[in-house]
Amino acid sequence: MTSSSVIRSSAAARAADGRVPWRSRLTRADMKFAPYFFIAPFFVLFLVFGAFPLVYTGWVSLHDWHLIGDHTFVWFDNYTALFADPDFWNALKNTVGIFVLATVPQLLMALAVANLLNRKIRARTFFRMGVLIPNVTSVAAVGIVFGQLFARDVGLVNYVITAFGLDAVDWQANWWSSWIAIAVMVDWRWTGYNTLILLGAMQAIPKDLYESASLDGAAPWQQFWRITVPLLRPTLVFTVIISTIGGLQLFTEPVIFGNGRMLGGTLGQFQTVTMYMYETAFQRFQYGYGAAIAWSLFGLIVVFSLINLLIVRRAAR
Repeated sequence: MTSSSVIRSSAAARAADGRVPWRSRLTRADMKFAPYFFIAPFFVLFLVFGAFPLVYTGWVSLHDWHLIGDHTFVWFDNYTALFADPDFWNALKNTVGIFVLATVPQLLMALAVANLLNRKIRARTFFRMGVLIPNVTSVAAVGIVFGQLFARDVGLVNYVITAFGLDAVDWQANWWSSWIAIAVMVDWRWTGYNTLILLGAMQAIPKDLYESASLDGAAPWQQFWRITVPLLRPTLVFTVIISTIGGLQLFTEPVIFGNGRMLGGTLGQFQTVTMYMYETAFQRFQYGYGAAIAWSLFGLIVVFSLINLLIVRRAAR
């Protein structure tokens, strides 16, 4: 009997006895448990920096919690006071208004630019790289530059407006003008980011579909609405939800636009919910009330995300 026959017979004998070699057991354990070890860091970090702060903030929101003094458990009194707070409703109105003015044009422009960059044009790689430059630019620099562009006396925007015979606009004085200025800042910074996401999804669409549509006589705009948009539905849902989360948490742009003040103008005309939360918790030191604002914002984001999800799914059918 050869040596290979002896090895096979001994392996068969161990298998018949139900004794699996330790290497085989280790391999099976590795195949079974290795995926959990690979994804474990994300869930550990999420629990530490995501879930725990969220739960703890909810616990703080049920207290009359100040920097100095006792922490009194008040149940839902902070939420009751919050829903009767006119400053909160003003901040909520500003947040939703800026969100709508910024997000809708942003996604439409991103979809249009991605469609253009998906075609065969000159210097296509250069333009694809260029659309991401605003996103990697410091948000502080963006805020300072746009603050100068929308300045009342020496701003470039007012210079162009007055050149057409119109009156100069004090962009920080009114709610509509400040909303427009902040929305322009947000759109300039985030349109390119959404463009690249949509462009990547467009490149994954099989080219055969467009060739078949062309042979059937479909115009380019018909191919776009009948092929591109429906097949982009999962990506559109992703970009809408991400834009919703970012838009409702808007903080840096309006703060810099207001020269670092949390009041959002003399009458709070562009104070967002996050600015009001920061003012309440870290300037008035009312941590319980600020935590209630944070949890209300969390609920608002969930509601708007679900609404946008339903709208996009119906529109992309």
